[in-house]
Amino acid sequence: MCLRILGPYDLTRTKYIEPATIGYTRNTLGGCYLLLVDLLLLILFSILIGVIASLLGIGGGVFLVPVMTLAFGIEIKVAAATSLVTVIVTSSTSTSRYLKEGFININLGVFIEFFSIIGAVVGAVIAFQLQAFVIEAIFATVLLYTAYYMWRVKEHPGEKCSDDERQGGLISKRSIFNGKYLDDCSGQMVEYGIVKPHIGAGAGFIAGNLSGLIGVGGGIVNVPAMNVLMGVPMKAASATSNFIIGVTAVAGALLYLSNDLIAPLITAAASIGVFIGAIIGTKYLGRIRGGSLRIGFSILLVVISIMMFLRAGGWL
Repeated sequence: MCLRILGPYDLTRTKYIEPATIGYTRNTLGGCYLLLVDLLLLILFSILIGVIASLLGIGGGVFLVPVMTLAFGIEIKVAAATSLVTVIVTSSTSTSRYLKEGFININLGVFIEFFSIIGAVVGAVIAFQLQAFVIEAIFATVLLYTAYYMWRVKEHPGEKCSDDERQGGLISKRSIFNGKYLDDCSGQMVEYGIVKPHIGAGAGFIAGNLSGLIGVGGGIVNVPAMNVLMGVPMKAASATSNFIIGVTAVAGALLYLSNDLIAPLITAAASIGVFIGAIIGTKYLGRIRGGSLRIGFSILLVVISIMMFLRAGGWL
């Protein structure tokens, strides 16, 4: 589906086009010739996506890519490339605040990031060889699985430790990736130890692979892996994921740029909206309960997954 075009610019390629070609014709990237009002709508959508992404610890690609493909008729590879750039914006905006709040586990983030970058490069190379409907089906499958996992498995709330444990007991001996933060919602200091750090390595590679393949930041893998399997509280997992996905997205975006798949004006519009939304979202993370984040995450992913399956099958 393409939106009707009335203006004389091919905004995905920043080239002037003849009036006779204006209509429903798609450009060489498979996208539409977008009017200024379409860019304004994209900015508004992106603001909302930025808010949601910063709260959930994801780059926003799981929402932005479907919006661009389903609502604006932009080819999924172009949408994925645009999404990766906005992931960088989201991560940069959110990380600075989360660092001040103490939510980010730096040691764990750097560890996972190493494997995530490798996965991003591999994923982007694979994406260039696949047809659009295959990528859409992969995208929908990943979203559905993640939604189910987040819905069914209970959150690790963090550990309450005795003074002996804090001074050299159980937690300090368990892992170099221990963390703690002040929960504004409860007013208590939450301390937690990491279990099964090797899972973080595997999750990082998979998250990076999906980032390069379908344009998501990787938070849809990192957040549940850290929270459910490694014992990181939801707020810390979301914030640490925001820290990780930025560098991962840079690796993937550079490969998409080298293949001329980044549309400058569309990317600029989406980035502006996501930047504004991320600023808004980061102000409220500490006030929202982790359970609310998980439920909202799951419901939205199920809806989007169904829509992407329909598009992959040619029914939407």
